[in-house]
Amino acid sequence: MTGVEVVHSDLDRVLVPAHEIEAKVAELGRRISQDYAGIRQLLAVGVLKGSAVFMADLVRVISVPVSFDFMAVASYGQLSSSSGVVRILKDLDQTIEDQHVLLVEDIVDTGLTLNYLLETLRTRNPASLRVCVLLDKPSRRKIEVPVDYLGFVIPDEFVVGYGLDYNEFYRNLPDVWVLKPAVYQKK
Repeated sequence: MTGVEVVHSDLDRVLVPAHEIEAKVAELGRRISQDYAGIRQLLAVGVLKGSAVFMADLVRVISVPVSFDFMAVASYGQLSSSSGVVRILKDLDQTIEDQHVLLVEDIVDTGLTLNYLLETLRTRNPASLRVCVLLDKPSRRKIEVPVDYLGFVIPDEFVVGYGLDYNEFYRNLPDVWVLKPAVYQKK
């Protein structure tokens, strides 16, 4: 058995296929480009590591001038669910004061991480602050958070692929997959 077969034996099924992701990213890029038409520059802020693949595809389809930066936060560690405690591991390399900021996240479930990031970024006085999220699990929401641009609403299942991971694996998969519960429940 090769490594690829072993990895795929951990996966239950494709939840969002790559072609649907590609189409949705193009749609989001068009909407963002329309909404920001006429501005001097948009700053996309990706939340590492999960949003890296999504953000790379997204910024390539945005037609307004865009620069980007990254933040890294921890709220999961090696757990399969959020600890509820968020901490910044890597902050932005630049100021966002008076800039139009688009926060790019891979997934929102409880809302705790996104809420923390929004509160933190608002204190830095951006000209505007909007949120683009690839996946939303509203059934897990503990706090309501604004999402201006949304890819897909998904059920409460553990998903990997297209940047999302379990213990740092599966990020490279082009589709969003459901991970078999036996994989993350064996700890």
